[in-house]
Amino acid sequence: MFVRSLRTASLKAPARLLPARVSLVTPLRHYSKFSPERRKASKKAKQSSEESSEEKPKKTDAVKSAKGYMLGALALLVIASTIGASVYTTHDPRSAPEPTLPAQAPEETKSKDEKKAAAPAFSDKDVSVIFVLGGPGSGKGTQCGKLVEEKGFVHLSAGDLLRAEQVREGSSDGALIAKCIREGTIVPQEVTVRLLRNAVSDNVAQGNNKFLVDGFPRKMDQALTFEDEIVKSAFTLFFECKEQVMLDRLLERGKTSGRADDNIESIKKRFRTFIETSMPVVDYFDKQGKVVKLSCDQPVDVVFGKVKEALVNRGIN
Repeated sequence: MFVRSLRTASLKAPARLLPARVSLVTPLRHYSKFSPERRKASKKAKQSSEESSEEKPKKTDAVKSAKGYMLGALALLVIASTIGASVYTTHDPRSAPEPTLPAQAPEETKSKDEKKAAAPAFSDKDVSVIFVLGGPGSGKGTQCGKLVEEKGFVHLSAGDLLRAEQVREGSSDGALIAKCIREGTIVPQEVTVRLLRNAVSDNVAQGNNKFLVDGFPRKMDQALTFEDEIVKSAFTLFFECKEQVMLDRLLERGKTSGRADDNIESIKKRFRTFIETSMPVVDYFDKQGKVVKLSCDQPVDVVFGKVKEALVNRGIN
C-alpha cells in the first residue's frame, strides 16, 4: 500500500521537476574525460601552453639583447672619458711637463765664429776707454779738453755727437734728439750707442786707441750695451760737485753757449735725471773698483793734477 503510494506520487509529480533531473546529468556529461567539450578545452590549454613556451625564449632573447646594448654603451662611455682625460692632460699647460731646453755647448766646444759674435767689437787690450761722468756743469768737458792736449786722448762727448746728429741733413733721429735735449730727458740708447760705435771705429781706423767718453753712460742699459758691443771700459772718472755750484756754472755758460738746455727749467730736470739714472751706473762700477772720484769744488788745475795721477795709477800714460 505504501509502495503503491510512492509510485503514484512519482507518476503524478509535476512536469517542472524534470529539468532538475536533467541539470544533474548535463554537468557530468560536459566534464566527462571523453566528452567533446573536454577534448576541446584540453586542446586549447595545450595550445596556450605551447604558445607560452615559445614566447618565453623570445622575451629572454630581448632581455639579453637589451643588456648587450647597455654594456656596449657603457664601454663606449668609459673609452670616451679616458680619451677626453688624456686630451685634456696633454693640452693643459699646468699638467704639461717642463719644456726641455737644448743644452748649450760648453765654452771650449764653441766655434770661433760663435765666440767672435758674442765678444765686443774691440779688445780692451788694444783700445782704452774711460767713462767720464758727473752732474751737469761739474767740469767734465774742461778736464777732458786738458787730457786731449796733454795725453793725446780722443774726446767723444755723447752730447756733442747727439747735437751734431740733430742738425745733420737727412738724419732720421734729428727731431727725436731735439725733443729730448729740449726737455732734459735721455735720448734712446740705441741712438747714442750707434753714434759712439761709429766714432770709435772711425778713430781706431786712423790709429787712435785712447778715448774719453764724456757724459756717457747715463743709464745702466747704456753701460751694459756699450761694454757688450763695443769695448770694456778701463775705469770711470766721476766728478763730484755741489748742485748750486753746477747751477751757477750752467747759467753763466748759457749766456754765451746758445745751447737750448742751458736754461733753469732744463737744468733742474737734468739734475734730477742724473741722480735717478746715472748715479746707479756710478755705484755699479764703484762696486767693481772701477771708479775714481774727484771733487770739482777745487780749482781746475788742482783737479787736473788728480786726474793725471789717477791715469798713472791705472797704467794709462
